[in-house]
Amino acid sequence: MRKLLLTSASLGVLAMASTGTALACDPDYSGVELTATTQTGPYIASALQLAAKGWEEKTCGKVKVVEFPWSELYPKIVTSLTSGEDAFDVIAFAPAWAPDFTDFLSEMPGDMQKGADWEDIAPVYREQLMVWNGKILSQTMDGDAHTYSYRIDLFENADNQKAFKDKYGYDLAPPKTWKQYLDIAEYFNQPTNNLWGTAEAFRRGGQQFWFLFSHVAGYTSHPGNPGGMFFDPDTMDAQVNNPGWVRGLEEYIRASKLAPPNALNFSFGEVNAAFAGGQVAESIGWGDTGVIGADPKQSKVAGSVGSAPLPGSDEIWNYKTKKWDKFDHVVQTSFMAFGGWQAAVPASSTKQEAAWNYIQYLSSPAVSGQAAITGGTGVNPYRISHTTNLDLWSKIFSEREAKEYLGAQKDAVTAKNIALDMRLPGYFSYTEVLEIELSKALAGEVTPQQALDSVAEQWNQLTDEFGRDKQLAAYRASMGLPQK
Repeated sequence: MRKLLLTSASLGVLAMASTGTALACDPDYSGVELTATTQTGPYIASALQLAAKGWEEKTCGKVKVVEFPWSELYPKIVTSLTSGEDAFDVIAFAPAWAPDFTDFLSEMPGDMQKGADWEDIAPVYREQLMVWNGKILSQTMDGDAHTYSYRIDLFENADNQKAFKDKYGYDLAPPKTWKQYLDIAEYFNQPTNNLWGTAEAFRRGGQQFWFLFSHVAGYTSHPGNPGGMFFDPDTMDAQVNNPGWVRGLEEYIRASKLAPPNALNFSFGEVNAAFAGGQVAESIGWGDTGVIGADPKQSKVAGSVGSAPLPGSDEIWNYKTKKWDKFDHVVQTSFMAFGGWQAAVPASSTKQEAAWNYIQYLSSPAVSGQAAITGGTGVNPYRISHTTNLDLWSKIFSEREAKEYLGAQKDAVTAKNIALDMRLPGYFSYTEVLEIELSKALAGEVTPQQALDSVAEQWNQLTDEFGRDKQLAAYRASMGLPQK
């Protein structure tokens, strides 16, 4: 997803970091050539390519990275897997496709599932997103969780602090709740000063639904009812039109009106450009926003990039009781938007040992850590070590920026209340329905409730068409719940 511009300099840095000065092949894969596939680069593909250089020098093997446009990647992989052909030894794919792939993947070798490097992977990936029905079938190679970015210079301006507190009755600071997020966006929405409140992706086909999901997660991901954000995990009835979803959509629409005038055309790339260009005071999105904002070559706000976890709520909709549950504290809910690219080895590969060894090298702390700070690889933190190594990140951030950025990233992947993204057969059918109705609501053609009622009806129809029992089993597996 998302991503940055890849420079020749950054390619060189990662290539040198990824390669070693091995004098012998260890392990020896001389004569072995792996074929790996993913989307057309530079994003993700460049991470595979750069790791391949280091792995080739270390093992004397070869890696050929085959790239396909995003629209072609899924059909290419699924055709290869279902036919049983030995076309790919490594596949790098979107987590949402996992339900269609898992029957055709080899299990991660046991020796990769232990030791310091294994424990270093954030639990949400190691214990949930890499797992399907109790088996480790893939390796996370990119961390994708939404976080919050803000302008330190604007927030710490004395005049802003006083005016904000006079108007809203509390101190100007990174928001703890979604209401505070909108208050801040409202305060800084100052078109006459060429400044707007916030930036999110609102364009159909431009990753909009993940941004809606982040709003909704805070109101529907109930700590006591895991897996109930999208569907009832007992019946597979759509939950998309309950009061928590309606509130999330109402606030998402409100945010669109506190954004730059062309914001309905924003994908995540435009979100990054708006923040780095100094157009907005805050935004939500993936970790790329902070990296781009901190780069003086791309940004007008370098040195003033603050970061924090997503806002939360002190009341969450309980789908079981059909009531709002009030908490005595704000529940900070982290949403695993997209969920992070996965690397796996097809069961049809005749070079599984070497393929898994390459994936182990690709995702090792040193190699993946360099990828995470290299613009264009598309790799965001997914290891604990990625979020604790200040020396690594001091190459692009000031000390304060680095501490806040790494703190937000760590909080996002280790939060007590984590909402997983939807992974379901027919994923694109479900999200297409949502995007159509979501765009109508953003345009004011229908109310939020009307839009979501339509989505719920169509989601239930899709579930019946795909097979309710089959979908329920897949949904429970995707949410880490035992099968009924």
